[in-house]
Amino acid sequence: MSLDEFKKKRKEFTPVIKDKVKPSVLDRAAVWITNHVGSMGFFMIIFTWTALWLGWNILAPKEARFDPYPAFVLWLFMSNMIQLFLMPLIMIGQNVQSRHADLRAEADLKINTKAEFEIETVLTHLEYQNKIILQILEDLEKKS
Repeated sequence: MSLDEFKKKRKEFTPVIKDKVKPSVLDRAAVWITNHVGSMGFFMIIFTWTALWLGWNILAPKEARFDPYPAFVLWLFMSNMIQLFLMPLIMIGQNVQSRHADLRAEADLKINTKAEFEIETVLTHLEYQNKIILQILEDLEKKS
């Protein structure tokens, strides 16, 4: 295959990663929540809130405590509610992110397949040039 034939066969390929189904507003919200809840900033907010809550209810004067030690019933209830609301949203967000990752993987496969074909073509040309160079060297050696 000549270089011109190769260029004709080569098509422009710009991978467009688009989901076949447009994500809904709720899907986008779930992805946003998944991205932010899975961050160190969110962890620090929850950790600080927990430390302050528990610290206040252990160390504050008895009259100022609102969630008695050792049960912390209100804190447990609020923590469980946060978990119950976030868990399905995170799972939905991960599903949407997974769909997008699959589309990126398909685009990568197309690019890699095309690159493999181009590499094979280049190697074929190099092998052909190598044969020609060896033939020229043999001819020069015979002449000298």
